[in-house]
Amino acid sequence: MQTRSKIFDDISSLMTNAMGVAQGARDEAENAVKSMLDRWLADRDLVTREEFDAVRAMAQKAREENAALEARIAALEARK
Repeated sequence: MQTRSKIFDDISSLMTNAMGVAQGARDEAENAVKSMLDRWLADRDLVTREEFDAVRAMAQKAREENAALEARIAALEARK
């Protein structure tokens, strides 16, 4: 009975090690794919979400300023 328990312990240890190796390979593959995707996106000259949001906010502010200036011009022309 003692040898049988040792065999099961060895098999269990082997399976645990195999799972660790598989997890490591999975993590490495994910990192490689992410790196390739990041390089591909950088080559396409795409903007980040933060850059897009910043430009959008600037455009919104410019539209608001434009509307205010149009109203001011209309008021000045109405005085004539």
